[in-house]
Amino acid sequence: MTNKRIQVQIQEHLEVVAEVRSLEDRIDGVAGAVIDCLHSGGKVLWMGNGGSAADSQHLAAEMVGRYLRNRTGLAAIALTTDTSTLTAVANDFGYESIFARQIEALCQPGDVAIGISTSGNSFNVNKALELAGRLGAVTVGFSGKNGGEMSQYVDHLLAVPSTVTARIQEAHILIGHIVCDLVDARFAGDD
Repeated sequence: MTNKRIQVQIQEHLEVVAEVRSLEDRIDGVAGAVIDCLHSGGKVLWMGNGGSAADSQHLAAEMVGRYLRNRTGLAAIALTTDTSTLTAVANDFGYESIFARQIEALCQPGDVAIGISTSGNSFNVNKALELAGRLGAVTVGFSGKNGGEMSQYVDHLLAVPSTVTARIQEAHILIGHIVCDLVDARFAGDD
């Protein structure tokens, strides 16, 4: 017996992934910005809340370790992982500053700051992206549907054409993996 709920979710997933093709040029642009940054000695700073925090950690790890190819380690940091910093900043400055304070401390001109927010309206992510832009970083947003408020603060917007959080998150990992593959290929000499 086939479960309709399973079928519906798989179909939704396939439809959203098919729509990600419309972002190919933007994905390529983000990969190019990351490659340029890393070639210049910069770093990639990832951030997000909840599932997007986990995605930030996952994608930073793919860069520091490897995605598919053996190559030199690449400078990437998930701003979601240091519990001492996160809790100290939240306590002293408020939760809205947990990423901006780290951007203030770590971000240099030419770095790439990537914020992940399914709605595009995560205040703490947007605050950090706005600051990163002022500091001279290239800013990237992974969001859903229309990009939300995030669209005001980024140089590159990857807005997944969906309003369903789970489908957006699934597409964010796909997009992140594509970026990692393009970066991997360049640094492993396969490009």
